[in-house]
Formats: sequence, C-alpha cells, structure tokens
Amino acid sequence: MSAKSLTQEELLRYKQMLLFMRAKLRNEVIEMSGNALSRSRTESSGDLSSIPLHLADVGTDNYEQEFTLSLVQNSSGTLQEIDAALERINEGTYGQCENCECRIPKARLKAIPYTALCVNCAAEKEQEKRW
Repeated sequence: MSAKSLTQEELLRYKQMLLFMRAKLRNEVIEMSGNALSRSRTESSGDLSSIPLHLADVGTDNYEQEFTLSLVQNSSGTLQEIDAALERINEGTYGQCENCECRIPKARLKAIPYTALCVNCAAEKEQEKRW
C-alpha cells in the first residue's frame, strides 16, 4: 500500500500536530538547558553560602545536572525526528515506512506522529539494538 492513502486533510492535521510538538519541545529544551547549565545549588535552593553543606549535596547537584542534560539530548533527538517527519510530508512520503515502504497504520501515526517505521520494522530495529 502506498502512503497516498492519507488525505490532504489528514496530512495537514499531522503537520499541525508535528509543528505544535516541535514548538513545545523546543521551548522545553531551551528551558531545561538553561536550568541545567546556569543554576547552581545555591540559586535553586536559596542558600546564602556557596559552600556545600555536605559532599552528597555536590553529588546530587551533579546528578541532577547530568540527568537534565540527558533529557535535553533525548529531546533533541526527538526534534530531529519531527523535522524529518515534516520533510516527509513535504516530499509526499509521510506515512510510508522508510524500511519496507508499506503504509504505516494511522493508529501508529496518531500515537507517534514522527515515526518513520511501521510497527514490524520498528520492532526489528529495537531487537537489533539489543544484540
């Protein structure tokens, strides 16, 4: 089946959904990046002294910063996938699996509108990652 089974109205709806997701995610990435890179423990907790009360406080601060930066990295990857999906809409290949070229079910596109793979190909890819 070809990706042409999506109507122009459906494509417009997916495009609007993807644009909304991209804008929201970009704002979240900007906010998380700013918080992780610019806020120290004293700024976030209101401490008057910049000297840590305990070494565990330093460890917690470092963990929180690394965790936030990993979230930023994951979100950046999702942003790339969203941009690729928008490109597929413009090219007329949105809704078509990039691997096997079958039609991606609408239910999957609703759940993950930036997906480039059908369920079977996504499962195969995930299985390959595990090995």
